[in-house]
Amino acid sequence: MITSRKVILYIATSLDGVIAQPGDDLSFLNLVQKEGEDYGYAAFTSTVDTVIMGRKTFDWVFQAINGVPHPDKDTYIITQTPRPDMGRTQFYTGDLTELVLSLRAQPGGTIYCDGGAQLANALLRAGLLDECIISVVPVLLGAGTRLFADDLAQQKLHLLGSRSFDMGLVQLHYAVVRV
Repeated sequence: MITSRKVILYIATSLDGVIAQPGDDLSFLNLVQKEGEDYGYAAFTSTVDTVIMGRKTFDWVFQAINGVPHPDKDTYIITQTPRPDMGRTQFYTGDLTELVLSLRAQPGGTIYCDGGAQLANALLRAGLLDECIISVVPVLLGAGTRLFADDLAQQKLHLLGSRSFDMGLVQLHYAVVRV
């Protein structure tokens, strides 16, 4: 049986669209840290069985946590440089569209796009991103890695929901509208 699994981007950004300050600095995320609050992350990841992640994001997270992120999920690191698999983590050097279409054709849960910007933009350009859950941190950063590229074509989104939290974070959940 062929299924159609959703590819969902779940990411945090500053109000001005920066996901990492220069030097891959993510310290701005500390502004909204609150004991016991995960902003829906655990509920979201409970629906996920497959993760796709850019290599730069993987390298940063691997160093930050001193290990493989998502060790309990099938994870594909999108890279140009082959590396040996690490448990359920594979370093994928093939065509992104072929990978996503292959994953969608298999039974399973949500396919989580866990960064970064390059991967999110490639998925949008290829028409492969179904939803975006964007947590907006109440800060203007100015410089850094922008979530969405300046050269992206116009893309219509449909608001599925929004939530606000005590620390000022606002989470927006959009479906990508196929034209």
